[in-house]
Amino acid sequence: MATRPAGSHVSAWRPTVAGVAEVFHAHFVDHAYPPHTHDVWTLLIVDDGAVRFDLDRHRHGALRTSVTLLPPHVPHDGRSATPHGFRKRVLYLDTSALGVELAGRAVDRPNLADPQLRHRIHHLHQVLAERGDEFEADSRLALILERLRRQLRQQAPASGLPGTRGLADRLRELLDARTVEGVTLREAAELLHAHPTHLVRTFTHVHGLPPHSYLTGRRVELARRLLLAGQRPAEAAVGAGFFDQAHLTRHFRRHLGVSPARYPAPQRRREQHSGDVAQPSGGRT
Repeated sequence: MATRPAGSHVSAWRPTVAGVAEVFHAHFVDHAYPPHTHDVWTLLIVDDGAVRFDLDRHRHGALRTSVTLLPPHVPHDGRSATPHGFRKRVLYLDTSALGVELAGRAVDRPNLADPQLRHRIHHLHQVLAERGDEFEADSRLALILERLRRQLRQQAPASGLPGTRGLADRLRELLDARTVEGVTLREAAELLHAHPTHLVRTFTHVHGLPPHSYLTGRRVELARRLLLAGQRPAEAAVGAGFFDQAHLTRHFRRHLGVSPARYPAPQRRREQHSGDVAQPSGGRT
């Protein structure tokens, strides 16, 4: 049975984010891809090393400083450009998110020298690695797709945000009403009759933070109230709209510098110290 070379590693999953068909992270030492095609877009960043590939019979390279976008249905291969191999992270994007009519420029120039785009893709990968932050992933993906379309169409950024206040306030009201059950960016855009990317930009412009950050903050505040009312962290996590206790803990600690398990109400602390049953000291927090 064939084995992977020492040091090679692959992880892949399909997130519950519309438009992303697959997330693929890999470290290859001497693996070489044969010529093949995908029916989706390949959005690739290299974290270590470099990749050589042929796209439509033309030689190219993928470096750490650039973003590589390979269009669907166009043959390509891939191999390490150094003896030490390479590390890469890939998003496979559905053609419903990025239309095939944009493929022409990607065939001619698959590498994009765009540090901000690379930075955004890096952060999207970080979000997709954790469960429960799909709304944030939706918002980040919308901005990435907008920038890719602009690159492929060679368009300048749109100036001005007409009608910003009313739209931003309506989105805030929707997020306030749906704090626990949540809402996808696509659903919010349909309800408010706005393009998803415009919705994200408008909210950020008016309220000073992106909508996913606003929603997370509202959930953290709700979790604080539930904890102070005596709920345990696992109960507060579900009650505030988080995926699970680990999801709550990650954001709670980032917002408040302490885990939910170390944020009990004073009454709970007194009960824990004066209760009839001693609490174990080695408990997980």
